[in-house]
Amino acid sequence: MFRAARHLPLILLLPLALTACGTEKAASGASGTPGRTGSSGPAPDRSRLEARARYMQSAMEHIYVTAVDGYNLAKQSVGVLGGDGFSSVYVSKSGEQIRLEVDRGTLTEANCTERSLYPAEGRPVKCERDGTYWYRTSGDAHEYARAEDGHVVRIGADGAVDRDTLRRAAKAAHPADDRELDEILPQQQEPTAPVERGDLPPVGDGAPNNDVGVGG
Repeated sequence: MFRAARHLPLILLLPLALTACGTEKAASGASGTPGRTGSSGPAPDRSRLEARARYMQSAMEHIYVTAVDGYNLAKQSVGVLGGDGFSSVYVSKSGEQIRLEVDRGTLTEANCTERSLYPAEGRPVKCERDGTYWYRTSGDAHEYARAEDGHVVRIGADGAVDRDTLRRAAKAAHPADDRELDEILPQQQEPTAPVERGDLPPVGDGAPNNDVGVGG
């Protein structure tokens, strides 16, 4: 299904993300925002969107998008995080990556330094307030994070992405609307019908019939 690992190494995400910046990237305007620029046509069916989110195993309230100039969503990176969270990656033409993660939890001054940053797991974390966000750093990794109604929204990157760019991406992060959901959610795959075997007898214990016919 679409259950993603906790984090994919950047070196593994890069080829998939760069492919996504070609024919597989989400439709976007100049800012890279899916859905909200130039959308037209009938509104997507909400019940189908909910079914597609269940298929991906992410809670609807955890599916966010963001926008930052020069970056596009890598659609292959979209997937579940943890139990019913959400994660995605935005990639620039030169390969810099911004990760968006939303998962259940809390974020306070008391616990801000407790969770490691990827890809600096195990290293000390520093936190500072920046408006309504916490700016968290660890080694070469940094992220903006904020708590919202039982979940935490995180926008992170390594040192290749500067702080101002990361801040803009964090401020632009918002719950996906129906058109954005329609663009980023995977399509449900029809279940594959079981293959009927012609060598199983209609009665008995079901052992294959290996008799060779005339001329066999």
